[in-house]
Amino acid sequence: MQFPNFSPNTGAFTEFLSQSGPVAKTVLAILLLLSIFSWALILKKWSAFRRVRRQTQKFLRAFHKAARLPDMHAVSENFRPSPLVEVFEAGYEELTRQRGGARAPALERAVRAATTDQITALEDRLGWLATIAGASPFIGLFGTVWGIINAFHGLGAEGAATLRAVAPGISEALVTTAAGLFAAVPALIAYNALSNQVKVLAATTDEFGLELVNRLEEAGVVEEAAAGYRPGPR
Repeated sequence: MQFPNFSPNTGAFTEFLSQSGPVAKTVLAILLLLSIFSWALILKKWSAFRRVRRQTQKFLRAFHKAARLPDMHAVSENFRPSPLVEVFEAGYEELTRQRGGARAPALERAVRAATTDQITALEDRLGWLATIAGASPFIGLFGTVWGIINAFHGLGAEGAATLRAVAPGISEALVTTAAGLFAAVPALIAYNALSNQVKVLAATTDEFGLELVNRLEEAGVVEEAAAGYRPGPR
């Protein structure tokens, strides 16, 4: 393999690709695909979380201002994709289904199940970022090892320890190492940042679930009193 000329005017990276081996090209192609996928996922999740946070704040303001739960139910669809919408709808539907005999355990189960589903939805595909962050350096390391092997082969072919003999292999090793870090670091940072946002939203959803159960129980007591319902032991 001829040692490439890395002068600024010849396109160093293009020259490197044209003279690198198939293994180095394959490693770089895989890392490029992983990087593109991770950035697409990062931008998508970041944009989605922005909408979720904004709509969640609006939903909480409307919920606290609503005098009656039916009033909130009528406008809850306007606040999607906030996870609180599904939690509210699950609790409200359970209350409506029971009508004059709302049971606290049933309301809690419905709200808790909806809360778990929404938190799981928020975490969707975040595992891919963790996988990319963990796997990319090792894929780059494979290219590094292969480049070192090529460097030793160059030494054997030349019969002397010259720069021309080892430079192609060393260049492959360094470029694939850098590519692995380039793919891994943004994925790792984004995973940690988005995971923290999920924790905050999960805590908000849990707190709302507790508040919702209290209001649903109060509404159930009012309905029972209005209907003259006498519940049995709970």
